[in-house]
Amino acid sequence: MARLQLTNVTKRYGEMKAVDDVSLDVANGEFLVLLGPSGCGKTTTLRTIAGFVEPTSGSVRLDGKDVTDLPPWKRNAGLVFQSYALFPHLTVSQNVAFGLEMRKIPKADMPARIAEALRLVRLDHLGERLPRQLSGGQQQRVALARALVFRPDILLLDEPLSNLDAKLRQDVRVEIRELQRKLGLTTVMVTHDQEEALTMADRLVVMSEGRIRQIGTQHDLYERPADRFVADFVGRSNFIDGTIEAPGRFRSGGGLEIACGEGRTGTATLALRPERVAVLGSDAAATDNRFEGRVEFLSYLGAAIDLHVRISHAERVIVQLPNRPENAPPKIGDAVNLGWNRETARVFQD
Repeated sequence: MARLQLTNVTKRYGEMKAVDDVSLDVANGEFLVLLGPSGCGKTTTLRTIAGFVEPTSGSVRLDGKDVTDLPPWKRNAGLVFQSYALFPHLTVSQNVAFGLEMRKIPKADMPARIAEALRLVRLDHLGERLPRQLSGGQQQRVALARALVFRPDILLLDEPLSNLDAKLRQDVRVEIRELQRKLGLTTVMVTHDQEEALTMADRLVVMSEGRIRQIGTQHDLYERPADRFVADFVGRSNFIDGTIEAPGRFRSGGGLEIACGEGRTGTATLALRPERVAVLGSDAAATDNRFEGRVEFLSYLGAAIDLHVRISHAERVIVQLPNRPENAPPKIGDAVNLGWNRETARVFQD
């Protein structure tokens, strides 16, 4: 395992900055996830770490050594691609051996190393099969074994679960995380799937337009998003645009007076998580904000139910309720009272 440091890394393609002044410090054994929409620069950042992309400026260091100008095979980084990139004509064991052959590992040492890697991913009984004889999850684990067999200093995962179905993806991400913890291996993963990121990471890096918007733990990003983009990308938020007219007093575009947190007077946006809005009964305790609305749409999600509630001519909010048999949800067309306290919403201003 190794400490990874990126310092002011920028990658230009003509006038376009794919990566714009990115600096990261990844500790030994940490699992860092680069999260963001397509085209945000996360994959280019990962490929720069791997050595497949040469930065226009900035540096990459592994365990204090500057590797910016080193080719990929001299960085001792294991990389798992989105497509797995397995050789279809080679057996599982031969695919895993490929990384050892490229690094000129003595042939006498290979069988033990291959067996060790396959045991780690629980495929030691399938070494003689071809990739086409394996399930998607097994192919993914072969790719992981190939990346681990030469005992890399750092593991790089490029959307490794995107080709798996939803249920299998849940299982495999737990397997990868448990294996990474067992090995204490410094790992950087790229994904656009927020649930995947929240489940697997020690820390997350949210990127947009080549730049880092926020770095932090799951709790940091969910509870204290730095801006509207992060609040929208990590989890879900209702956004209400309007104006702070006085400290703690917000007026929405639809004319609602809303008690809010501190902010300077002027235009602002409130971000409100759907599960933090309560449907209030007549005997409910007082809240800082209470509004009457009407249910316009309902989404059944299994463990939860989303109510889409109109609270003014300009504002509709989503309220997420736990699905409990003893609590029948409102129906479309029902009038409901919604409430939340001032500290529940985040205030964003330019």
